[in-house]
Amino acid sequence: MRIAHVRERHGPAGSPWRLAAATRDGWLDLEAARRRSVAADSNRRHDAILFRQPLTTLDEHLGRGLRVEALAEVLEGFQPRDQDDDAVLDEADLVFGPPILRPPSLRDFYAFEGHVATMWQRRDQSVPEAWYRLPIFYFSNVSEIRGPGEAVWAPRGSSELDFELEVCALVDTSAVDLPANRAEEAIGGYMILNDWSARDLQRDETTVRLGPAKGKDFASSIGPWLVTPDELADARRGPGYDLEMTARVGDVEISQGRWSDAQFSFGQMLERASADVRLRPGDLLGSGTVGTGCLLEVREETLGRWLEPGDEVVLAIDRLGELASPVVERPVGR
Repeated sequence: MRIAHVRERHGPAGSPWRLAAATRDGWLDLEAARRRSVAADSNRRHDAILFRQPLTTLDEHLGRGLRVEALAEVLEGFQPRDQDDDAVLDEADLVFGPPILRPPSLRDFYAFEGHVATMWQRRDQSVPEAWYRLPIFYFSNVSEIRGPGEAVWAPRGSSELDFELEVCALVDTSAVDLPANRAEEAIGGYMILNDWSARDLQRDETTVRLGPAKGKDFASSIGPWLVTPDELADARRGPGYDLEMTARVGDVEISQGRWSDAQFSFGQMLERASADVRLRPGDLLGSGTVGTGCLLEVREETLGRWLEPGDEVVLAIDRLGELASPVVERPVGR
């Protein structure tokens, strides 16, 4: 399944997000499909918790103790009434939001050796031995989550705005002390993550061996939709999936890598993340930057500068879609 939060592009201002799933005919409004299913068979309301209450957002769905895969039951047997069925939405008429609106946490890892090695080479040092043993992560800020098409700007005091091309996993069940070989069973789906970075602020912060903090916490973009693991199974290779990851700024291609190049699987990352703590439904895990997946690595040979207002950053991962973000001037009052 592909799951998304959507609004009609020309709908009333302030319209709530609607939970939708991709079908061959377009995007199916899952609440409309749920109501139609109950109308056709009233016993469904009594037999399954999924059909007792409205389907509003993925956050609400997970909060009721249900997993992402449960939504497949709403899709089963749905047949459009005609070509103008109002339960089926045309993608061209939709605006997409973050696949999870209010994640409880975002742990961002450091899983690609290509990126890590380049960063340490810039310091004339080798990759620390501990990196090969331990999936390392930091906590990012979930109050500044952006969806597809939402603007991003450099934080106050920064002139070195950068993007980072990453895979993001959604945990959809409560779990603690997961073993690596079973941990991926706790993942409800994957999406693209842009872990925005203010390199000048980050550089200052990390000199004192703490952080990153203000160099990272001003924005994280996710989307455009959530893809369940079964959609990727045939591409499994090594610790990840043999899927291409690319980034461009305007017409300039910046990055090309593959998810399968990761040193650590999401199972290993989840084992580390869940050690002695409870993961919650809606928690996010970022993979870290794929090799060449940021301007810090390849700025001089590609764009030749940091990001500026007027740029559009487009991250793409096979089967996960494209995540586009405009860069703008810092808004007045921010």
